Amino acid sequence: MDSRERQGRLRQRDTGVVRHPAEVDRSWFRRVLKDEVASPHSPGPNPGEFDAADADADEAFRIWHEECARSRATVEAAESLDVTGSHGDEVFSLRYILTHMIEEYARHNGQADLLRERIGGTTGE
Repeated sequence: MDSRERQGRLRQRDTGVVRHPAEVDRSWFRRVLKDEVASPHSPGPNPGEFDAADADADEAFRIWHEECARSRATVEAAESLDVTGSHGDEVFSLRYILTHMIEEYARHNGQADLLRERIGGTTGE
């Protein structure tokens, strides 16, 4: 595999790593906490999948930035960290959601680092 092909594969996977948190933000903040009807941004049965061969990187980043802005606005507007939302029979506080999001982002930042190391040999500091 030449370097161009490796970069293409990295871009596909990195785009997936961006699409996934956009869907996670959408789901937790809009659907669970605010009880909004918010359709997935990506087509298919699993819109947050990492296989993003058909994804446009610029669009993925735009959507992610928009979802992050919505999530921040939701947090800023909340009366406290104890406000709740639900999914099915489960109730989740904003405190729980924020903690979960920290875990989610940390995990996927690590995946992006591993992809970059595998493709280009660059390691994070």
